[in-house]
Amino acid sequence: MKNIGSYPGTRLRRNRKKDWSRRLVQENTLSTNDLIWPIFICEGKNVKESINAMPGVYKYSIDRIERLIESAIDKKIPMVALFPNIPLSKKNNNGTEALNKNNLICKALRLIKKNYKEIGLMCDVALDPYTNHGHDGILKNNYVDNDETLKILVKQSILQADMGCDVIAPSDMMDGRIGEIRKALDKNGHQLVQILSYAVKYASNFYGPFRDAVGSKKLLKSNKKNYQMDFKNSNEAIREVALDIKEGADFVMVKPGMPYLDIIKTVKDNFKIPVFAYQVSGEYALIRNGINNKILNEDAIIESLVSFKRAGASAVVTYFAEEIAKKLR
Repeated sequence: MKNIGSYPGTRLRRNRKKDWSRRLVQENTLSTNDLIWPIFICEGKNVKESINAMPGVYKYSIDRIERLIESAIDKKIPMVALFPNIPLSKKNNNGTEALNKNNLICKALRLIKKNYKEIGLMCDVALDPYTNHGHDGILKNNYVDNDETLKILVKQSILQADMGCDVIAPSDMMDGRIGEIRKALDKNGHQLVQILSYAVKYASNFYGPFRDAVGSKKLLKSNKKNYQMDFKNSNEAIREVALDIKEGADFVMVKPGMPYLDIIKTVKDNFKIPVFAYQVSGEYALIRNGINNKILNEDAIIESLVSFKRAGASAVVTYFAEEIAKKLR
């Protein structure tokens, strides 16, 4: 960096003295356009069930979803992400409930698309909510079979697109799945359905509350390190993103978020593609519990979300979306 002044002629605090001045020179902003709201769906009627590990977050039955969608639209949140919690009786080794046109996600998609055209719907493509072992794919000899899993993920993607999903979001981390899904979507008349690739998904310790929410945590008997990325690696993220862009991804995701701000910046600097961040359940729980226990104040939420924007994220998947959207209006 060139010499840009020296004290006492240069005083950077001058620009910080007044609120109006600070607002004029701020480099990053946060708006409702930056938010994606994840919503958990469960079976039953008139259900609003708390998630113990995520204070303030709930699982809802489909008959209560419309109120949430109306709230998102009213607050100008562009997109919601739908995640299912299905009973153990519907889970099996191959996750076949993912291909049931009357599963929770498909029912929710049909309902929302029938009544609300103006909001984006993002659907997770992975098998962990549907398998009785908690893994994201077909398990053979305690190893997730990549190519067999691809066959089901492709069918799951087409089904979700048929039901009205706008953004297919494969989070499984199987090799080659973006290319296979893109080809299948195009072949089946879904050329304009977008793909958000979880291109950089680390084998993280921050996912625990989410796994509780979708009912896979107690089923998972081993880790996911043979398909999710090693958190010690950064160059590998570049290779993952490059491959997924080549295969047809419209956006890419970095997950988790706050511990990986360096990765978000690296991806954004190397590829001029929209990069989304996922402020995952463990991050949410840490901040929320800090606020509830008066260790943090509520401004920590905004600070955390702006950090994603500063790193280069185009949007953030966050459980704080509805709450923060009220303040940003």
